[in-house]
Amino acid sequence: MSLTKRGFRPALLSVAIAASATSVGVMAQEEGSTQLEELTVTGFRKSVMDSIDTKRDAKAVVEAISAEDIGKLPDSSIAEAISRLPGLATQRLDGRASRVTIRGFGENESATTFNGREQVSISDNRGVEFDLYPSEIMSGVTVYKTPQANIEAEGIAGVIDMQTVKPLERGERIIQFNGQLEQTSFDKLNPDGEDQGHRGTFSYIDQFADDTIGVAFAYNTMSSPNQEERWNTWGYPEFEVDGENYSILGGAKPFVRSSVLERDSAMLVVELQPNDKLHTTFDALYVDFNDEKILRGIEIPFAWGQGNLSADLSGADPSTGFLTSASTEGQRVVVRNDLETRAAEMTSFGFNTKYDFSDTLQLEFDASHSAVERDIWSFESYSGTGRGDNEGIADNLTYTFDGGNTGAKFTHGLDYSDFGLIQLGGPLSWGASTALNEKYGQVEGDDYYNAAQDGFLNTPSIDDELTTIKLAAKQLVELGVVEEISYGVSYRDREKTKQSGGYYMTLANFDGESAGMLEVPEEYRLGSASLDFIGMGDMVAYNAKGLLNDGYYDLLDESLTGIGHLTKSYSVSEAVTAAFVQADFATEVAGLPLSGNAGLRYVYTEQESEGYAGQVIDDLVVATPTSLSHNYGRLLPSLNLALEIDEQQTLRFGAAKTFSRARMDEMNASLEVNYNQTPDENGNHWNISGGNPTLEPKEAVGVDLSYENYFSDEGYFSVALFWKDLSNWHFDDNYNVDLVGVADPNTGEVPANSSATAYGKINAGGGTLQGYELSATLPFNLFSESLDGFGLIASHTGVSSDIEDQNGNEYELPGLSDSIQSMTVYYDNHGFSARTSVRKRSDFKGEVYGLGFNTEQVDVLGETIVDAQIGYDFADAGIGGLEGLSVYLQGINLTDEPFTTLSGDNELQVRDYQSYGKTYLLGFSYEL
Repeated sequence: MSLTKRGFRPALLSVAIAASATSVGVMAQEEGSTQLEELTVTGFRKSVMDSIDTKRDAKAVVEAISAEDIGKLPDSSIAEAISRLPGLATQRLDGRASRVTIRGFGENESATTFNGREQVSISDNRGVEFDLYPSEIMSGVTVYKTPQANIEAEGIAGVIDMQTVKPLERGERIIQFNGQLEQTSFDKLNPDGEDQGHRGTFSYIDQFADDTIGVAFAYNTMSSPNQEERWNTWGYPEFEVDGENYSILGGAKPFVRSSVLERDSAMLVVELQPNDKLHTTFDALYVDFNDEKILRGIEIPFAWGQGNLSADLSGADPSTGFLTSASTEGQRVVVRNDLETRAAEMTSFGFNTKYDFSDTLQLEFDASHSAVERDIWSFESYSGTGRGDNEGIADNLTYTFDGGNTGAKFTHGLDYSDFGLIQLGGPLSWGASTALNEKYGQVEGDDYYNAAQDGFLNTPSIDDELTTIKLAAKQLVELGVVEEISYGVSYRDREKTKQSGGYYMTLANFDGESAGMLEVPEEYRLGSASLDFIGMGDMVAYNAKGLLNDGYYDLLDESLTGIGHLTKSYSVSEAVTAAFVQADFATEVAGLPLSGNAGLRYVYTEQESEGYAGQVIDDLVVATPTSLSHNYGRLLPSLNLALEIDEQQTLRFGAAKTFSRARMDEMNASLEVNYNQTPDENGNHWNISGGNPTLEPKEAVGVDLSYENYFSDEGYFSVALFWKDLSNWHFDDNYNVDLVGVADPNTGEVPANSSATAYGKINAGGGTLQGYELSATLPFNLFSESLDGFGLIASHTGVSSDIEDQNGNEYELPGLSDSIQSMTVYYDNHGFSARTSVRKRSDFKGEVYGLGFNTEQVDVLGETIVDAQIGYDFADAGIGGLEGLSVYLQGINLTDEPFTTLSGDNELQVRDYQSYGKTYLLGFSYEL
């Protein structure tokens, strides 16, 4: 018997299983003869059944979502779809679900693959932002919660694998069009923003040459608007009232944002199976991604400003310790018209061929290449009543906090929509740059000292490239309980380069002698943007990008005097060689079938980082190249067992050692170097800060135990326990580095003590993470046939951790919510479909962008997000020409759930309160 027939083409077997599982035979007696009436389950119910089949048939602990057809994943994005799976949650980025956590671990602790191959990312690190990938061209996603030795990726949290369609499995020609219109509940918050968008997908699947060649092609285009009203605070200093200290607003940066995410993507899959022995697949994915954000607001210094403060004594709240209302007189503000574009282009190619060398041996060759280039162009344009701290009209302002400090209402005396009053130029002296002062001849005491900054431009870029080759084999054996052995080697070569850049913007007509403020030219005026949500009325809106492009601003490189861009620019390369062996076995224990696999995976990594070592000498940055390398190897055993109690009940056990590689911004070779004449507490004159290229991976030993009961083709319930012992974690500390031969920059002489104190991440500390998962899919036809089509999908996950740093301090994992729930109630029958979904997570630590695009870890409040969808499929409507048509209406974030972060230790110290409104999608799918 050939390997193909014995199961080395499991996809073909799954098609047969799905075909039988999704058709229910009903015996009907007619005129004395017995006939079989076949009722075919389609739509959302079929995707649920396919997902259950994937979970049941897997040899590891997995969760899955499946599309009924290409372009029909049951959500508007991949991240939103998988966020409903047990144990998974997402963090929203500008209103869109993007970063995925698994069982309390953030995106940097998991790996993402595309058709089984690790992928590059547009983020600064390893974590994938899923809004890059179009859900419309994916056929399914599988999340591996326990590892297997033959999976080509490593991550403590797990592996998320996105899959494309396999055209030979479809067995028929499919030509399909999908379209959507999108509408936000907010009207346009900016005059040049958008509140309407569209999505469209064309897909084609066919087979040729007697079904030996299969082709699938899909093209998707999207223009998706998103809007936001954001309350953002600087912080809350203390202010004394009647001898008692109260927290007062330090300053605020509220704004309205209008974004449009434009994405064009194309996918091609070519599948060849000329005979029973050879099976070859080529797949390609291209994505052109552009996310543009228009932001307008007023930056308002308050307690940390120049005005004279007075507290509203009636606003002093002893129960909370906050001044809920206060006033300032003589305060100047900064009116901002900002723009940010995040553009990325990704290509991914994969080639896989499997050859049945004999009836018992199959050989596999796999090669892939993926690359992404990401450029951010983010600039701030300032305007006000005058330049610097002392010129122009100041305002008198009063704030009153909303309930819960989730916003404030201001009273003010100036009209910020008056183009004659609010002019281009930098109010307040924030441009403290030696190079900027020198360019305009300013010294301390001059009128415009530190006042030449009229805006700022950030230009960080990322290039990420990954090439992989794998040789593997599967062999059928008869070695006791072992039925199959698979083994192989692989090589991955990855290089990620980040280049950080920033530029001071100054009006071209500023000469350092006069204010040089400029009234916005008529052709760049766009009207006004409303800031009524904070009580500031309308503000001027103008085309800041046009002004920059047309030469109204001069640029000066911040890196001349600021070392921050140098320490954030680097290249990290990794050459990973891996070898694995895995044995699949089947036996009986106490008369019950036991199956599973046991494997060993050895991973050897050679990493090298190139960057710069920089010092600030005479107020200028002096840099020299650096190149540091490190290598390590890890042996990763894994075991997965499945005990079939009966046909519907399975008990699973998994145990494995796993690791997660260091974040790339923490292992880069760029450093800031300083020499102090007085030695530090370690006796060292040198100190350096930056990345640590010798960081080794975080490690974990994990154990999983689950009980699964598949009580119907459409239903199951599961109880799972998991535990991980974490070690070698990454924490901030200092350590010694030898700087042999490096001279003191002040004297030019090499000091006798060449040791330096380095500040950065080290491997230390650890602890445990443990939790449980309860999940169920319940079709209501179990209770009554009249309820056929109704169902419930629900899960609850509880997670806790006990982790300490090297000093015994408690540590909370980024992304860990101690409680995660999801629930979907659905109806899908007779062409009609409707469902409402709720996903909820408790508080967690999340990562956001701060000043200069530095990533910051903040406390994020828990959230509950409600989505709903209704639709109708005309397949059985009996209307000629509409058999292939289905339509639907979808609502996202129907309760306008905010995204809220904190800057202190209680929920009243709100850092960000972001309201995105609701989003509605009206769509159709038509198959010829």
